[in-house]
Amino acid sequence: MKSDHDAKNRQRRLAALARSERETLEDALDRIKPPPRYDVVKPAETGLVMVRGRAGGSGAPFNLGEMTVTRCVVRGADGALGVGYVAGRDRRKAELVAIFDALLQDPERVGQLESDVIAPAEQRRRERQDHVLARAAATRVDFFTVVRGE
Repeated sequence: MKSDHDAKNRQRRLAALARSERETLEDALDRIKPPPRYDVVKPAETGLVMVRGRAGGSGAPFNLGEMTVTRCVVRGADGALGVGYVAGRDRRKAELVAIFDALLQDPERVGQLESDVIAPAEQRRRERQDHVLARAAATRVDFFTVVRGE
């Protein structure tokens, strides 16, 4: 039975893969020699999911709206099932996420893929987030330092 830590790591990795650019995933897959073998169990398909929100982050849940999601399931050569869920309609990206999910379940590959694919993806996400926060901070007004003219 897999531990809770394994499940958290898989969630983290899937999130990093889903937020990556398709071209980045294609390049990473091309660098794996020999190319991994896999079978498509469930071809990529697009559908809608209901997005739920909470007022103030802690209030009662409410339906915010629908979001387009594409999913795919593959089976690696070693029998590991990989799943890929991505926002939007990019079927190939969903398949790539599923391929990497299956590959990341191989203990012999996980270390290399973690450093070559997952860590750079997480770093790019942090850099994008820092950039957005910096732009927002540049427009911040501190009303307690505004001097009243009397």
